[in-house]
Amino acid sequence: KDILLLGLRVQFCTLFKFIQQIVPQCPNTGGKTVTLKTIGLFTLMVMCGMMIPADDGSEICVFDNVLADIGDEQSIEQSFSTFSGHMSNIISILNTATCDSLVLIDELGAGTDPVEGAALATSILMRLREYGVKTAATTHYAELKSYAIETDRVCNACCEFDVETLKPTYRLIIGAPGRSNAFAISSRLGLDDGIINVAKNLVTDKDDNFEKVIEALDNARREVETERDISQKLRWEIESEKKKLKDEQNKFESEKKKILDRARDEARGIVEKTRKESQSMLDELSKLIKESSLTNDERIRRAREIAKKGIKNAENTADPLEKAKKAPKLPRELVVGDVVEIIDIDKKATVLEKPKPNGTVLVMAGIIRTTVSLDNLRLIETDKTTLNKKSVSKSKVTGIPSKLDRTATTEIDLRGMNADEAIIELDRYIDDSVISGINIITVIHGKGTGVLRKTVQEYLRKNKNVRSFRSGLYGEGETGVTIVEIK
Repeated sequence: KDILLLGLRVQFCTLFKFIQQIVPQCPNTGGKTVTLKTIGLFTLMVMCGMMIPADDGSEICVFDNVLADIGDEQSIEQSFSTFSGHMSNIISILNTATCDSLVLIDELGAGTDPVEGAALATSILMRLREYGVKTAATTHYAELKSYAIETDRVCNACCEFDVETLKPTYRLIIGAPGRSNAFAISSRLGLDDGIINVAKNLVTDKDDNFEKVIEALDNARREVETERDISQKLRWEIESEKKKLKDEQNKFESEKKKILDRARDEARGIVEKTRKESQSMLDELSKLIKESSLTNDERIRRAREIAKKGIKNAENTADPLEKAKKAPKLPRELVVGDVVEIIDIDKKATVLEKPKPNGTVLVMAGIIRTTVSLDNLRLIETDKTTLNKKSVSKSKVTGIPSKLDRTATTEIDLRGMNADEAIIELDRYIDDSVISGINIITVIHGKGTGVLRKTVQEYLRKNKNVRSFRSGLYGEGETGVTIVEIK
């Protein structure tokens, strides 16, 4: 996980769980030395019982010694060159280190001939590996990069560096060697291009090929990381949708269980009531048989009455549907044009014919013509109690209310409605306007945030009955209304 240490953002990894040696191959200014110091500092903090700024689940080993060669130990007074100072420290480390020690070496083999320095550095790492010492060392030598690639339990690591901005990213990449990027850094810092080109020509083909291989590996790693991030994001989205579906399924199962339990309880109640009614009927029949004063004809008649009453009570008990409303007695006889309410469906309707002798009447509910029992109707008193005979006749033929049934208005107010309610009302109003022959209508939606206006105009654009529409002008309501021309 990312941590903040000494103003630098460093990726802290479990470095010592599966590998014995790590050789960070990092570009200049990439953070190699900071990484070594961070490893050593964190280890010493843990050994002292101090908390370290790392994420939960991070692991770090405890060592008997933390041995480091970081920095320049040259001394004119003691006749120590840079190389001599480093070698003196490394000799002391080799004499002290055990399999339970941590060794940190910065720029191993530097300060002398590159060929000899690389060979000596490789030999030192081989000796530390033989001892089983956990080691982290930094270098720019290609030979050590190859050694880490070819040797078991030795791993390359690099601190990522952005060549375009000449800034380190402070990301520690385990498993990949880094590039020094000396030419790119020198060019960005202002070194003459002629000098850089000559230096490139002096690089051997072997070194150049190795750098190209490292570059190809680095590009491949970046592509893999990008694909991994995309896959991880998709996996998170899938997991989120999966969790939502699971929650919905659990909710559905819970509701289903509640409904089934309620249905079982109601069914048990119906069975129990029906059983009681049946038992009551049997008791009455038994009592009837025991009465000696009644003739056979009277017993048969009484038995039939008891059976008929018992069957009716059992049917009423077994019916799970309850009457929500009881229709009141009609105050007068219905006439054509009366507005009534159909009780069981809570729907208004208009009487089309006089009531029939069998207690039913033909009504129109919306565009549906149906015959309804008078016991299922409630009269709604209105100012108009009759319809034009021509209009009624047309309704009988077409099943569609005539123009006289509709209110002749040229505007509709949708303010206060949500988008779905507004579209439903507007659709119904446009249909009424087409049937009524109205050519121009005004849709009042208000200004507000403009969401309702946008929704209305998008719907008008798709409606086949709309010829054109425009926003209102000054005096018409401006952007708070839309003027619509009906085909």
